[in-house]
Amino acid sequence: MGFKTMLVHVDTGRSASARLKFSADLAARFSAYVTGLYVRRPFQAPAFTDAGPAMDSLYRTYENAAKADEALATAAFRELIGSTSLSSEWRVTDGLAEEVVAAHARYADLVIVGQAEPDAPATTTPEDLAETVAISGERPVLIVPHIGVAKPPGKTVLLCWNGTREAARAATGALPILKTADKVIVLLIDPRNDGDEQPGAGIARWLVRHGVKATVQRDTAAESTVGGVILSRAADQDADLIVMGLYGHSRVREWVLGGASRTLLASMTVPLLVAH
Repeated sequence: MGFKTMLVHVDTGRSASARLKFSADLAARFSAYVTGLYVRRPFQAPAFTDAGPAMDSLYRTYENAAKADEALATAAFRELIGSTSLSSEWRVTDGLAEEVVAAHARYADLVIVGQAEPDAPATTTPEDLAETVAISGERPVLIVPHIGVAKPPGKTVLLCWNGTREAARAATGALPILKTADKVIVLLIDPRNDGDEQPGAGIARWLVRHGVKATVQRDTAAESTVGGVILSRAADQDADLIVMGLYGHSRVREWVLGGASRTLLASMTVPLLVAH
């Protein structure tokens, strides 16, 4: 089992080149086919603008900016992915990035997106892109921090576990990386002992049977947030990847996320692989 196809969302943000380099390194590790996807946002006319010369001018401005952004994204992909020996393709599609990436994600084993950059324009990564794709796209999503990545992911992995469906989907989606990791720490925070065996024993057995070098660490949040504990333990272990279930649901296109999910998405310092 491995990643045979990776979908990478490409935009014109400051972190796009680092994300593409990260994607190329990961794809080379698994000999994966890479699809780069750039989404052109549709023209949105001001609500109270009359048709005529003013509207024509606004549209020309939009069109020129859209062409320039597309050229930048295309050049970045061709330089960092297309120039390698990886099998790849480049796609440009019109629409809303959240919807388009989620639709294309269904034909990939892993989706790579960027963490939203602070005060970024609408033409870069939408603020809710990662959670929208993870919740509606049915594929694991690997989020690259906008601050960049210090080292390749997958040597020391922190797997957050609470026995839920979402955690199980994240662990399964990350399995190709977990199997090649030097160390996987299964982190349980405030676990409940509902059976005869210790919390975490079941997931540890499953991982070991897949050849994963897994150890279990049980912790307590006390007065801290769960998300804060996860970030602290990742730093303590020098983890280069965090794997966790993403908790939330859709309500009239508004994502309602659990506290740990929200904390990690906002404050991540290493790549985060999530699934719903």
